[in-house]
Amino acid sequence: MTTFHLNRCLSGFLKYTSKRTPISVLSRSFSSSDTLRKDDNSQLFDVVISGGGMVGAAMACALGHANVFEDKKILLLEASPQKDFKLPEKYGNRVCALSPATKKLLSGFGAWEEICNMRYQPVKRMQVWDACSDAFITLNHDDMTDDVAYIVENDVILAAIMKQFDKIKHNVTVMYNSKAEMYTFPSQIQDGVQENLWIKVHLPDGETFQTKLLIGADGFNSLVRKQANIHTLQWDYEQWGLVSTLHFAEPTENVVAWQRFLPTGPVAVLPLSETQSSLVWTTSPDEAKRLLKLPKENFVDALNMALWDEDKKDSFAVRAGQVAQDLINTVSPEGTSFRQLPPTFTDIEDESRAAFPLSLVHASHYVKPRLALIGDAAHRVHPLAGQGVNLGFGDVTCLRDVLVQCLCNGGDLGSLSHLLQYETSRQRKVLPVMFAMDGLKRLYGTDFPPVVVLRTLGLQATNSMKSLKDFFVTQATN
Repeated sequence: MTTFHLNRCLSGFLKYTSKRTPISVLSRSFSSSDTLRKDDNSQLFDVVISGGGMVGAAMACALGHANVFEDKKILLLEASPQKDFKLPEKYGNRVCALSPATKKLLSGFGAWEEICNMRYQPVKRMQVWDACSDAFITLNHDDMTDDVAYIVENDVILAAIMKQFDKIKHNVTVMYNSKAEMYTFPSQIQDGVQENLWIKVHLPDGETFQTKLLIGADGFNSLVRKQANIHTLQWDYEQWGLVSTLHFAEPTENVVAWQRFLPTGPVAVLPLSETQSSLVWTTSPDEAKRLLKLPKENFVDALNMALWDEDKKDSFAVRAGQVAQDLINTVSPEGTSFRQLPPTFTDIEDESRAAFPLSLVHASHYVKPRLALIGDAAHRVHPLAGQGVNLGFGDVTCLRDVLVQCLCNGGDLGSLSHLLQYETSRQRKVLPVMFAMDGLKRLYGTDFPPVVVLRTLGLQATNSMKSLKDFFVTQATN
């Protein structure tokens, strides 16, 4: 994906800072050029970001650290209270597999350095295999020299981002315990007069703000999206994602991400440290509820069985795969990548088990006049490849570049003409990922023998082609 080059405006490049953040106060004056309706005393912001999760906070940071936004007013609304984050001794059960592209974004405003000062675990290799056959694929850079992903706890990511606001408190205001209850969008022009130029944001206490651009980062149940009447494509996967923190018996070099496709859904194990990993187990709602209630010892046994059990193998698919692999080994020596055995776990962290329903959500439009959606407000994909949050951070990078270029060209931040550039660019990236994840979920969600044979041969063929695997690694890391 090609981003906008800011050759004509060197000041559009980001500055880098890394300080802690206080709560900014709303006591700002606005220039006479910031025209309001004459009967409206609402304060006007150039940008209001609704939702202060990882993606929304990163959006505020990315804009606030851009030189061309030095004299702009940015407001971030966050429903939760401000927290003085202290790194807990125990790992959290919600983690993200951040791509190198996301690392680059976070490095641009100092958040990655903060993450490094807390904790993260690099992933050097990914191994994915089928429970119904011997087919597998490994994804890594040559000699496993470069990282393909970074496993970081959600709370650590958010804390690292929020600590970067101190240097930009002159142009970024953070309001905690604040969630909009309604949005009033620009009215249609009637008789040559447009009564409402900006989007108005209404808080429950009666306070209102106006903004030239509203960015919806308020999750897959986005109020911004609903009140803007943006249609969505969505369905329930009838699956839950069960998470937990796992323990090894002994320390090990833990740099491989594992994922096994079961007919009920994939089970993924992501490295956290030399002695711990993070679990994301996708299964049916009833099975997830059963697993949540199991004693720890029985749960660990069930997990190890899910990773190691061979009862689900289809004998015909195994034989077909062996014939195909012999042929691959004969004609393509590079197709003989080695298979590692998955780990065995002995315990789980107390009270670390939790589960949540999975669904697909995709907005038909990411933008309207003076409105842009990012993150889960625009798209929510199946988590089997861990790309959801990276797509959201990709939205941040793209929208920041579009808005910086707009200001460099003297444009209006809320103009649909340049917001459509963001929509087009991101949909070209998101839609293929979304449908690929949905397709994989359906392809591996059955043990019907003909389907098992076809996917076995396909996975083996893919694993034999280094150039194709390198392409997949490149796509996953950008």
